[in-house]
Amino acid sequence: MTTTITKPIRLSRRAFMGSLGLMTLGVAFTPRDILAMVSEPLKRAIPSSGERIPVIGMGTSRTFNVGSHPDEIERLADVLAIFFQQGGTVIDSSPMYGSAEMVVGRLLSQLNPDGLFAATKVWIDGRQAGEDQMRRSMRLMGVEVMDLMQIHNLRDWRTHLETLQQWRSEGKIRYIGITTSHGRDHRELEEVMRTERLDFVQFSYNIEDRVAEERLLPLAADRGIATLINRPFQRGGLFARVKGQALPEWAGEFDARSWGQFFLKFILAHPAVTCIIPATSKAHHMKDNMGANFGRIPDSIERKKMIQYVQSI
Repeated sequence: MTTTITKPIRLSRRAFMGSLGLMTLGVAFTPRDILAMVSEPLKRAIPSSGERIPVIGMGTSRTFNVGSHPDEIERLADVLAIFFQQGGTVIDSSPMYGSAEMVVGRLLSQLNPDGLFAATKVWIDGRQAGEDQMRRSMRLMGVEVMDLMQIHNLRDWRTHLETLQQWRSEGKIRYIGITTSHGRDHRELEEVMRTERLDFVQFSYNIEDRVAEERLLPLAADRGIATLINRPFQRGGLFARVKGQALPEWAGEFDARSWGQFFLKFILAHPAVTCIIPATSKAHHMKDNMGANFGRIPDSIERKKMIQYVQSI
């Protein structure tokens, strides 16, 4: 479906200057891209508070573990610039990700973005060790109050959950959550979701790995828990599957202009999904990911059609 723009696009001074800055990064933008920059990104509410966040965030696993290498830091600065310019706010990290927290903090201090929803995790055993690690994470990321602190892969979750609840009541963190990226931990994760007061839960979900549709996503909806979705591209496996295949023309009906946006919009079509956190270290991939933050979301009929199409490849 073709959209015809009959009126001139009027950019605010800030948006215009921002778009010029992004063009200097060597990333090509079409008129539709520029229009998206001044449109409102899609947002969904955190059930426990009603606060709305953009549906496309950013993960840092592997991609931001670059130490102090200047060329890598500069490249990631370009990635973050595009992320914020196109309406991103949610950045998810972890002590498990090597130098990612340090790199994020260094770049945030340089970019000084207007909007930021900072999320990281505790990934260690023991109460005192957990407190020490969380303080270090906040210091590395340059965040005085962490928006979201999560227990990574359920590690020593009973111990850390008490600390997180206390820190939330003291205003040191705003939201608490728990994560897994392992299907074998789903049963335990379900039990925590049923019995504890959580703001967020994070797990893997994509068009090929739809196990979360059976219990986790419905449970999150029933319990009023926001969801962060990791591994939306099956760690690149989805792109390998469709390599050499043309994107179907009907994908344009829900504003998907690439396979990446196709896969992200499939996830967003589930109403229990709050935010997806794809990770990338490339500016053009970030630009493409953020394109899913705008436009129409597939309906239930289109969603089934998407599954059937990918399965047929």
